[in-house]
Amino acid sequence: MLESVVAGVDGSPQSVAAAGWAAREAVRRSRPLRLVCAEEGATGETGTTARPEARPSWTRQRLAEAEEGIRHRHPDLPVDIRHEPGPAVDGLLAQEAELLVLGSRGLSGAVGHLLGSVSLAVAGRATRPVVLVRADHDPRAPEHGTVVVGFDRRHPAGEPAEFALETATARGARVRALHAWDVRQAYGHAAAPPGPEILAEYEEPARRYLAATVAPWRAKYPGVEITETPARGNASQCLIDAGAGADLLVVGHRLGDRDRAAPLGHVTHAVLHHAPCPVAVVPAC
Repeated sequence: MLESVVAGVDGSPQSVAAAGWAAREAVRRSRPLRLVCAEEGATGETGTTARPEARPSWTRQRLAEAEEGIRHRHPDLPVDIRHEPGPAVDGLLAQEAELLVLGSRGLSGAVGHLLGSVSLAVAGRATRPVVLVRADHDPRAPEHGTVVVGFDRRHPAGEPAEFALETATARGARVRALHAWDVRQAYGHAAAPPGPEILAEYEEPARRYLAATVAPWRAKYPGVEITETPARGNASQCLIDAGAGADLLVVGHRLGDRDRAAPLGHVTHAVLHHAPCPVAVVPAC
């Protein structure tokens, strides 16, 4: 039985956007789509709430509209709708999913809504990739044809790189492999701006590292165009900037022992809050 692409829905604008993104991705991957609505405090048999009519009318209306829109745009896509009793995090993590897709409010400028606690908790605990989609994402908009994945010397990029390349293969997209280097880590933020010689001294090793790291992936996926981008600056900001021209931004997350929850790293945290495109958090060993 094929594992589904699963979208968590609660009627909010960001969850409706997530459902639309998940539907499009399910079609690309030739997978069924499952829309999961967790209903804390509800009880029911076989994992289905006994009283879905007890949900607020606006929630039911938005869920119905999201389902109708998906079936209209993707009439051949198998869609399963499931109401799960209990906490949302537990209900989502219990799904047998190839991919989990959730909504993200992110931040709007200096003031805005924080990323939802459910999305953060799922991204920190899931053993499958989790994609977070902002409320303003339009699943019908033209795409850039680019998937961005970050590479870091301190952490192996096996699982995130594999996910990025598999996703690009399904989309017929190119991959932009990004590695950020920051001379200020050695010279300090208060130092005078570094000259060309110092910049070259740091940029060349970054280029060599990225070329060597990408080479095996280029050989494994010869049909995917891979662009190497050594980027000068803070890793979080470099990834966020790269997301402006991407359809998906892929970052890794190291799970704790025995797949226990672990805090999201500061780079991943910043990207989830500020990236302008959908972000995939991929668990890594």
